[in-house]
Amino acid sequence: MNKAILIGNVGRDPNVKYFEGGRAVAQVTLATTERGYTLQNGTQVPDRTEWHNLVFRNGLAQTVEKYVHKGDKLYVEGKIFTRNYDDQSGIKRYVTEIYVDEMEMLTPKSSNQSAPTASQPVAQHAAPAAQSAEESTDALPF
Repeated sequence: MNKAILIGNVGRDPNVKYFEGGRAVAQVTLATTERGYTLQNGTQVPDRTEWHNLVFRNGLAQTVEKYVHKGDKLYVEGKIFTRNYDDQSGIKRYVTEIYVDEMEMLTPKSSNQSAPTASQPVAQHAAPAAQSAEESTDALPF
């Protein structure tokens, strides 16, 4: 069975792309943290944060675009996929992503930014300056 369940904080605003036929894909980074602890001998084990690449499709992508923002807490369920691509130097790169099937927003409404209105259009967000997995979005299996 291929199932991932994560609860964490959004690392950046969603990057949303639209394709032919109205298909949409939103990409978000999510930070999950395992709390540190102290061993019986007094040794401190620090917090450990992992970053996950989330991919939302179609209607869920549009919801993410409208209501999810950097810093929001999310619960997501999905499947783990690893894909590869050749970067600009011809080096093969591997990307592991969670293709989200279910999402629940855990940030209280009072903390969330309000939904966009007609006078506040939703802008597409630019990709980060670093090399990203978004280069081969066309290879997404949907």
